[in-house]
Amino acid sequence: MNHQPFEDWLLNDKTLTPAETRELDLHLRTCPHCTALSATGLALRAAPVIAPAAGFTLRFQQRLIAQKAMERRRKLWGMILFIIGGAGFIVWFSAPYLLALFNAPVQWITTFIGYSLFIVTTLQALTEVMTVLLRMASDFIPTYIWLVLSSTLAGLGLLWAISIWQFSRTQQGVSV
Repeated sequence: MNHQPFEDWLLNDKTLTPAETRELDLHLRTCPHCTALSATGLALRAAPVIAPAAGFTLRFQQRLIAQKAMERRRKLWGMILFIIGGAGFIVWFSAPYLLALFNAPVQWITTFIGYSLFIVTTLQALTEVMTVLLRMASDFIPTYIWLVLSSTLAGLGLLWAISIWQFSRTQQGVSV
């Protein structure tokens, strides 16, 4: 049996139309689950509201302030310990390299220059290889294939932009 609209009507306390009221009354005659839910709602609404003990809000606010201060202090100490531990970890593992750096700076400088030259020459070789491959590909691949590829990429880019636009427009969080 479908209880969904009846449960919503009973739990949300919204004003019902006469047709909805008749439908709810008919359903309550046949459904023990919704009848119990309705009786529970009536009992909760009829229960008296008891006022809190004197000074409750003041005690609650003081306890909340103390708890927030303790939480801030705990987070601060945790952050300090995390930073000290991370710095100690970095120093522990980099100490041999730092000692070698300060003991033989000439060797370090020549190694740095060698790696820099290696990176620069590798990048130059890669750019030359890519230009040769693109030149060869333009001769082997017909023009209509290039048009299809560029149209596909443009369509995918448009689809990506529209999806980002749609996601940025949707409402996030709880709506009231």
